[in-house]
Amino acid sequence: MEERELEHLLRQVQEGSVGVEEAMAHLRTAPFEDLGYARVDHHRAIRQGAGEVLFGQGKTAEQIGGIVEALAAKGAYNILITRMNEEKAAALEGRFPMRYDPVPRLAVAYPREIPLVGSVVVASGGTSDIPVCEEAAQTAEALGSQVIRLYDVGVAGLHRLLSKVDTLARARVVIAVAGMEGALASVVGGLVDCPVIAVPTSVGYGANFGGLSALLSMLNGCASGVSVVNIDNGFGAGFLANRINQMKGVEA
Repeated sequence: MEERELEHLLRQVQEGSVGVEEAMAHLRTAPFEDLGYARVDHHRAIRQGAGEVLFGQGKTAEQIGGIVEALAAKGAYNILITRMNEEKAAALEGRFPMRYDPVPRLAVAYPREIPLVGSVVVASGGTSDIPVCEEAAQTAEALGSQVIRLYDVGVAGLHRLLSKVDTLARARVVIAVAGMEGALASVVGGLVDCPVIAVPTSVGYGANFGGLSALLSMLNGCASGVSVVNIDNGFGAGFLANRINQMKGVEA
C-alpha cells in the first residue's frame, strides 16, 4: 500500500463511505503478503519513501515475476530488480512491462516517467567501472533523481576530472566509482562541498584483491565528507544518493 492509497482509505473512513471494520480488514493484509517463498513488504514505501527492491541473484524468474506482480497489484511502479541476468530477463519478457539493461543487470518493472529533481553526479575512474556506475545511476533515476554521468575521469588523467569542476560544483551529491587503488573518491571529496559516496569496484589486477584494495583506500581517504559502500554496490550508492538529493527539498 502506498502512502496516497493509505491517505485515501483514511479519508473514506473519515467521510463515512468506508466502515471501520472494512478499513481494518484492508489494513490487516496491507503490511505484507506471504507468497510462500517471499513475504512482500507493501508498506516499505510508507516507511522509507521507496518501495521494496528485488535482489534478482539467487531468485528464479518465476519468483521474481510473482513478487513483481504482487507489488504491482498494490499500485507499485518503477519496481527495481537488481543483479538479474539476461536469461531471467528473457524469461520474464512479455509477462509485464519491464525495462532491462544488461550492463548493470538491472530492470525496472512497470516503468513510469516521474519528475526528476536535483543533481546526482556519478563519476567513474575508468570505462571498466561503468556497469557499477549504471547500477547506481539508474537506481537514482528510477527513484526520482536527476543524474549526470562523468565516466572515465580517473586520477591517471586528472585533467579530465578538473575539466568538469563546474558540473561537480552544482551537484547535491557525488557518487565516485573506482577500482584499482580507488583514489578518485578522495580527489572528488577535496573538490566539492556536497556529500560524496565512494563505491569501490572489483576492477583491477591481482593485488586489487577483488576490490579490497580500493575499499581500504576509500575507507582510509583523507578527504572529509566521504562515505563508503560495499564493493560493487552501485545500488546501495544510488539509493543513498537519491535520499540525500531528495532531502534537499529543491526544485527540479
